[in-house]
Amino acid sequence: MPRPLLLSPDRLFPSDPAQRDIARRLYGEVAGLPIVSPHGHTDPGWFAGNAPFGNAAELLLHPDHYVFRMLYSQGISLGALGIRNPAADPRESWRLFAQNYHLFRGTPSRMWMDWVFAEAFGFDVQFSAETSDLYYDRITEALSTDAFRPRALFDRFGIEVIATTESPLDTLEHHAAIRAANASGEWGGRVITAYRPDSVVDPEFEGFRDNLQRFSELSGEDAFSYAGYLAAHRNRRAFFAEMGATSTDHGHPTAATADLSDAEAEVLFARVTGDDVSAADAELFRAHMLTVMAGMSLDDGLVMQIHPGAFRNHNPWLFAHYGRDKGADIPMATDYVHALRPLLGRYGNEAALTIILFTLDETSYARELAPLAGHYPALKLGPAWWFHDSPEGMRRFRSQTTETAGFYNTVGFNDDTRAFLSIPARHDVARRIDCGFLAQLVAEHRMEEWEAAELAVDLSYNLAKAAYKL
Repeated sequence: MPRPLLLSPDRLFPSDPAQRDIARRLYGEVAGLPIVSPHGHTDPGWFAGNAPFGNAAELLLHPDHYVFRMLYSQGISLGALGIRNPAADPRESWRLFAQNYHLFRGTPSRMWMDWVFAEAFGFDVQFSAETSDLYYDRITEALSTDAFRPRALFDRFGIEVIATTESPLDTLEHHAAIRAANASGEWGGRVITAYRPDSVVDPEFEGFRDNLQRFSELSGEDAFSYAGYLAAHRNRRAFFAEMGATSTDHGHPTAATADLSDAEAEVLFARVTGDDVSAADAELFRAHMLTVMAGMSLDDGLVMQIHPGAFRNHNPWLFAHYGRDKGADIPMATDYVHALRPLLGRYGNEAALTIILFTLDETSYARELAPLAGHYPALKLGPAWWFHDSPEGMRRFRSQTTETAGFYNTVGFNDDTRAFLSIPARHDVARRIDCGFLAQLVAEHRMEEWEAAELAVDLSYNLAKAAYKL
């Protein structure tokens, strides 16, 4: 007999009755707020074409590396799950997921998925091997209806704006189609892009020289000369801004920055565009370009996001067979104090510049990130990110950063996801955790409840809109 699927209205609230009552009241102020999703990786083609999603596995399993990395860790092949394997039977892939759903007990993925199952699709029995086909058939049937097309779900979930993330080599044709739909009145959803230049900034990125050739073609500049290379960035940044971008995003291995003279940078550029690039030169060039990008952001107003500290593609076999973003990225210890000083020495005092810092190294919260953001006008802290996008991770973030940076040197929440239907679930988790954190401050008489209610709205909605200029 299948077990019932129940979502407690008090989930994630404090267990202390007095604090729980306060959290309930605070959550009541924010539960229905629109979703601002200023950084993510959903496919803009979904919203441009508005074609129906194919089946349950295509929508909920294949795009979500949180899900398939757990399954892979238990010896289940990505090919069997249908990842980059069009020959795989999606129903069988879904059954593998269902048979192993117990692996997700206690994880954020379990919370997000259960929300999707209950709230989006109306299930009242738990997902399991026993109910696998029931789930697959009901979800796949629902996806064939207009109510579950991408634009309808966007509107149903109360998404006010969502930012996707594209390379400078992307022609942004999907964003052009969305803008055309907006202009004609066909659809009112706001989907914008963000400038992610790693493929033409990181000399160790696969195909770097080929990427620069394409960069030249798209920008009309000679990206193999240093002056032309900078002009190409300015050209593409302006194009992205025309297509709605308000931010850039930089996923470097470290937070290293450098402030080279033009002459030094030109010599370095000649080396990194050559046939044999050293690791030291690659790191120095990435470091210099973070400072250059900060200067460009000061000029064009794009908010700058820095996402360092991931050892990308740690599993060489997996990378060779399945490519990037397949769950094999691992957090690393990250220095910010010394690494960011060259950039901050040049631009950190510019109040007109916004740099949002993220980390996968929680040991840096109280020691480095909060004190930096609590001092430099240009700096803000991004939310608990990636591996720490979890109830415990969010609580650790708030408890370690608030005493030094406060709440208003942070930027609310972003979901950073490829899994479209998890967006409302993730925002709901963040709102519940923040309300619980604020409830403790109220219960300890460190804040009045009316202040906490205002702050809950800011954390859920206003801060993200302001920080990302939305």
